[in-house]
Amino acid sequence: MKLAAIDIGSNAVRCQISSVLNQNGHVFFKKVEYVRYPIRFGEDVFSTGHISEVKIEKFVKLLHAFQLLLDVHDVDHYMICATSAMRSSHNAPEILARVQQQLGMEIEVIDGETEADLINKVIYNFLDERNYLHIDVGGGSTEFNIYVNREKKASQSFEQGSIRHMHHRDSSQLWNTMREWIECNAKKYHLSRAIGTGGNINKIFEIAGKVTGRPIFRKQIEEVAARISAMSMDERITELLLNPDRADVIVPASEIYLSAMKWAKLESMIVPAVGLKDGMLHALYERHHPERFVIDKII
Repeated sequence: MKLAAIDIGSNAVRCQISSVLNQNGHVFFKKVEYVRYPIRFGEDVFSTGHISEVKIEKFVKLLHAFQLLLDVHDVDHYMICATSAMRSSHNAPEILARVQQQLGMEIEVIDGETEADLINKVIYNFLDERNYLHIDVGGGSTEFNIYVNREKKASQSFEQGSIRHMHHRDSSQLWNTMREWIECNAKKYHLSRAIGTGGNINKIFEIAGKVTGRPIFRKQIEEVAARISAMSMDERITELLLNPDRADVIVPASEIYLSAMKWAKLESMIVPAVGLKDGMLHALYERHHPERFVIDKII
C-alpha cells in the first residue's frame, strides 16, 4: 500500500509518498518520494490578508504536478491539509473551490488543535518517562504540547511563526500570552526536556553536527543561531547551503524555540525530524486500517 500527504504550510508545500510495510504484524512507513516547494503563502497573507493571483496559479500547477506524481506511484490514499496561512487568507474559500473544480482534489484547512493532534501521532514514539514540552514552529503558527508519561496533558496553538515574526506581524501581547502559558504549565507539570519539530530546528540540529537520537542543548542552539545571524543571506546560502526560503526564516524561528525553552527553564531538546506530513500519513493508515494501527517506525 502507498499513502501520500500534502502539507500546505505558510512557507512551503510538501508532498510525501510512503510505502506501508507490514512485517509480521509490525508496520513500517518507508519514504519513496518527497518534494518541497517554497510557495510562501505567508508573505502574502500576513501582509495583505489574501493570497495573490500569481501564487494561486502557481499553486494550482503545483498540485496538478503532485496529482500526476501520486498517479505514477499508484498511491492508494492521500490527504491534503492546509494550515495557518490558508486559515488566515480571506480568499481561501475561492482557492479551495478552484482546486476542487480544476483538479478534483479536496483540501482540508485544519485548525491549530487538529494540527497538533496529527503531529502527536508521530511524536508519541519518541517520548520516554520524562515530562516534555513539544515545540512545533511553522511559518504562521506555533503549537505547544505538554506530555507527561507519554500522555498529552495540555495543548495550545498560537498564531505566531517564523514568517510572521520575520515581518513583525506579531505583538508583545502575543509573546506575553505565550510566555504565561508555558510558565504556568512548566510549573504545573515539572517539565524536564523539550522536543522540537519543524524544518528550521531540523536544520539547526544538522548545522550543530548533532547525532540522531542524541539531544541538542539550548546553548548549542543559541550558538548556531548567533552564527547564522552574523552571516549575510548569500553566506547562509553558499556556506551553509541553506535554501533561500530557509535562510531568512531560520533565525526568527530559532528565537521562538529558544524563548519557549527559556520560559520553561529547559536546557535540552530532542529533534526527531518528523512533522505534520508524517502525522497525516499515520492518520490515513488509521482511517483505512484501524484494526491494525500499530506504527513501529518511519524510515
